[in-house]
Amino acid sequence: MDSPISSSSSSQAIDQIDIAPADSQQESQDVLGHQLQQIFGYRDFREGQREIIEQTLSGQDTLVIMPTGGGKSMCYQLPALILPGLTVVVSPLISLMKDQVDSLTQSGVAAAYLNSSLPRDETVAILRRLHQGEIKLLYVSPERLLRPDFIERLHELNVSLFAIDEAHCISQWGHDFRPEYAALGQLKQIFPYIPLMALTATADQATRDSICQRLQIQPFCLLSSFDRPNIRYTVVEKLNAANQLKQFLQLQKGSNGIIYCSSRRRVDEVADRLKLQGFSAAAYHAGMTQEERIDIQDKFLKDKIDIVVATVAFGMGINKSNVRFVVHYDIPKSVESYYQETGRAGRDGLDAEAYMLFDPADIGRVKHLIEQSEPGPQQDVEFHKMNTMAAFAEAQTCRRQVLLHYFDESADKPCGNCDVCIDPPKRYDGTEDAKKVLSCIFRLNQHFGVNQVIDVLRGSKAANVMDRGHNKLSTWGIGKEHSHEYWLSVTRQLIHRGLASQDITRGSSVKLNESARPVLRGDVTLQLAEPRIQLVTTKRRSSSSRAPQQYDRKLFARLKLLRRELAEEHDVPPYLVFNDATLAEMSAMVPTSAGEMLAVNGVGERKLSRFGNAFLDEISQYLIEN
Repeated sequence: MDSPISSSSSSQAIDQIDIAPADSQQESQDVLGHQLQQIFGYRDFREGQREIIEQTLSGQDTLVIMPTGGGKSMCYQLPALILPGLTVVVSPLISLMKDQVDSLTQSGVAAAYLNSSLPRDETVAILRRLHQGEIKLLYVSPERLLRPDFIERLHELNVSLFAIDEAHCISQWGHDFRPEYAALGQLKQIFPYIPLMALTATADQATRDSICQRLQIQPFCLLSSFDRPNIRYTVVEKLNAANQLKQFLQLQKGSNGIIYCSSRRRVDEVADRLKLQGFSAAAYHAGMTQEERIDIQDKFLKDKIDIVVATVAFGMGINKSNVRFVVHYDIPKSVESYYQETGRAGRDGLDAEAYMLFDPADIGRVKHLIEQSEPGPQQDVEFHKMNTMAAFAEAQTCRRQVLLHYFDESADKPCGNCDVCIDPPKRYDGTEDAKKVLSCIFRLNQHFGVNQVIDVLRGSKAANVMDRGHNKLSTWGIGKEHSHEYWLSVTRQLIHRGLASQDITRGSSVKLNESARPVLRGDVTLQLAEPRIQLVTTKRRSSSSRAPQQYDRKLFARLKLLRRELAEEHDVPPYLVFNDATLAEMSAMVPTSAGEMLAVNGVGERKLSRFGNAFLDEISQYLIEN
C-alpha cells in the first residue's frame, strides 16, 4: 500500500509558502488567491469557497452544503495550510481518506490518514510526525476520533480546526444515518474553542437543522446551488434492461462509468453479461474479498477498467474526475442517494450522463424491504424518502427542477438537459385540476399525506376517509372522474413546482406554499403535463460544461496518452496527474512555456515541477509535426 504520509519534499513545498498575516482584507484575499493558484493550480475560487474560508479563519463554526464535485474539500484544505496547527478531518471510509491524501500529496501538501488498514509501524510513524508538527491535515474515522486515548492525544496537539465530511450521516433525517456520526456532538463539549466545519452534498432543511442541533453549533451556513448543469438526467421505462443497457453503453464509446444495482446477485449477472458482450467491466460488492475489492477499485482509478458494476457501497468519496456516466439499473432508495451517486459523474465539469432504468414494480419491492425493518421514526423516514424517489422517477416536469426543489432550491425555468425537457410530455391547462388538489389539501388542514388527499378527491368510502369524517368535506368526490394514478401525477407535479411541500417531520403531510395562493384565487393559469405511464428514451443533446468551447482533439488524445504513461510511472491514478478538464484547456491554450502552463486551470507549481516539462515537450513535438 502507498504510504499515507507525504514526502519531506512535500512538507518543504508548504514551508516555503508565504502565509504571513495580511494587513487588510484586500491583502488577505490576495494571499488566499495566491495560495489557491500556487498549491492547487486554480485561478479562481468557486462560488462560496472564499467566504467559507474567511469565516473559518476568523474562528467561526461553519456548515457547508455543496454539490458533489463542487469543491467542498477546498473549504477546509486551504484554511488548514494557513492556520497554525493541525486540521482533523472526519471521514467515513478508508477509500475516501486514501484518495484525499493521495491527491493532497500530489499537490505538495503534508497530509496523512489513520485507520485500521495501516500497519502498526506506519501508524507509529504518523503519530510521531503529528507530535513534531509535520502534518497539516489528518483524516480519521469518527470511531477513532472519539476514542478516549485519541482525545487525550489531541489535547497534546495544536488542533486548529475540525472538519466533518459527509455530515448528513449525523442526522436521523439523512439518507445514511450512522450512530457513530451522531456521537460527534461531543466534540463541542470537549473542544469548545476550536472551530468546527460540517460538510455535505446532500441535506434538505430538516437534515441541516438536525446537523446543527446534534453538533451544538450555530454556524455560518453556505448553501451552494445543488445544480450540476453538466449532468444530463435520463429515466427510461425498464423494458428489456439488458438490451437497453447495451445500447446505452455503446453510445459511451469506452468512457469510464459506474452501474449501480440493488443486489450482489444482480451485480454479478450484469458484470458477467457485459464482459461477454466485450465491455471492459468488473463487479464490486461486499461479497468479494477485501483484496478483490481493492484490486478492482485500483484498476478503475487507473483507467485499466472502464466500467464498475456495483452495489451502492462503491464510489463514496472516490474523487475520480473523469467518470462520464452513472447508470442506475434499479431505483435507489432515496433522492439523496440518487443525487450523491449520479454526482460521481462529471466531477471535472465536462459533460456526463445519469441514466436510470425504472420499473414501477421496483417501488413495491423496495417498500417491502423497508417493511422488514423495525417500525418507528426511522422506518417512517425511509418510507418518505422512497416515496419522493418514486415521485422523481415518475415526474412529468423537468427532472432538474424536481431535484433542486427537493433540496429547497427554486428553479424557475426547465433545464433543457434532461429527458423530460428534451422529449417533453404533452401539456394541458391544469388550473382546475390544481385548484381541486390544493383546495383539498387546505380542507384537510394540511395534516395528511398525498394518498389521503387523493382518496378524498376521488370520493373514497374507505375507513380512513369515513372514520375521520372526510366524506363531509366540500372537496370529497370532486375528482372522481380520474384514477388514483392520474391525481398522483397531478399532485406530484404541484409538489415539484413548489406549490406544495411534504413535511418529513410530520408524517409526510402535504402543506401549501405561498405560491399556491394565486392559483387558488384564480389569478394565474397553470400548464401541467398530461399524466402518462410510458417513459420515453431521450435523444442525445449537448449540454453546458466547463470544457473549453474549442480545443484540439488530436492534441487532447496525445496528452491523455502521456498522462497515462506518467501515471503508471508514478503509480497513481491518471486524474491525479491532471484531470480531463485541465487537459482540454491545455489543448485549447497550447502553452509552450512554464509561465503559460501555470495559466492553465489545474496546474499548480508543484505539478508544474513534476509533470510540466513532459507536457510542454509533448505539445512542442505536436506543433512541429502539425
